[in-house]
Amino acid sequence: MNDRLKALADAGVSIWLDDLSRERLNSGSLRALIEDKHVVGVTTNPTIFAKAISDADAYAETVGKLAAQGVSTDEAIRVITTTDVRDAADLFKPIYDDTDGQDGRVSIEVEPGLARDTAGTIEQAKQLWEIVGRENVFVKIPATKEGLPAITATLAAGISVNVTLIFSLERYKAVADAFLSGLEQAIENGHDVTKLASVASFFVSRVDTEIDKRLDAIGTDEAKALKGKAAVANARLAFEAYEEIFSSDRWREIESAGAKPQRPLWASTGVKDPSYSPTLYVDSLVTNGVVNTMPEATIKAVEEHSEVTGDTVRGDYAGDRKVIDDLEKLGVSYDEVVQILEDEGVAKFDASWSELQDTVTAALKGAAK
Repeated sequence: MNDRLKALADAGVSIWLDDLSRERLNSGSLRALIEDKHVVGVTTNPTIFAKAISDADAYAETVGKLAAQGVSTDEAIRVITTTDVRDAADLFKPIYDDTDGQDGRVSIEVEPGLARDTAGTIEQAKQLWEIVGRENVFVKIPATKEGLPAITATLAAGISVNVTLIFSLERYKAVADAFLSGLEQAIENGHDVTKLASVASFFVSRVDTEIDKRLDAIGTDEAKALKGKAAVANARLAFEAYEEIFSSDRWREIESAGAKPQRPLWASTGVKDPSYSPTLYVDSLVTNGVVNTMPEATIKAVEEHSEVTGDTVRGDYAGDRKVIDDLEKLGVSYDEVVQILEDEGVAKFDASWSELQDTVTAALKGAAK
């Protein structure tokens, strides 16, 4: 097992792969990442599935059968994605068992068109949970305002949740509150909360992408000095909030029923700016009790370049706050940036879903001929 990846895992960071496909399952490449690269979970999203299903060969047999049955495009997508997630969940089940449910998790997202639809999100979360039928699955729900009550209701129904598209500290705190409310209701509803889990996916690199663009436009030395600092500072301040929330009396009462905290998950950790270290959003966010979900290229970069030097999250929250304050003084509005990023995130997944529908529609038509 690679020493650098092992060092990261030993520091308390769970390494999850941000990718899934039938090819990865059939070829054994996913199993190899588990055995050789310390990967202990998988996340998916509409973009990942759009890319995976564009590989026609891997899905040809399944698509042929579905075409013969005359299913709709959306039904075909549901069958393909839930089958991949179910098979991945079975592959990760030994890790799930060994870690008492902390890792060995595989995520599947509700349709992005439901991001502003609370009732629709709750209904589909329950459907996905039933169809996949594996207790080590997370249903992904976006952290929109409309998503917050859906997170609570889904957890209250005994369904584990990966909350995605979190960009702001205020929204992160609202997500944690939705999690606590969901667990309180799950306990009232008689669910076994020792089996119930959640992660809060806090997006990293996109924050720098949006803020760096604004700093370049300002162009001063002061602005240039802040480039590449906002995303890490933002994530560290989210962890500070996590520490406060999960040391509260409210949490202690829920914990007494056997519940586990909602772990922070660092998402979007592939570097977008080639001038930055490829492991920037890994090395700068090392602390015990978090998940870092990475594309395979980032896992490879960690394997080759990363140096784990202990905890890089705790210790200078005042300095992290100063980064955000300094940006505001330069006229870079934090609130505006994080709202733009949320809106863009929903729109990008919506576009990927449309692409996925187009790909599957064409494949079904081709197979029917």
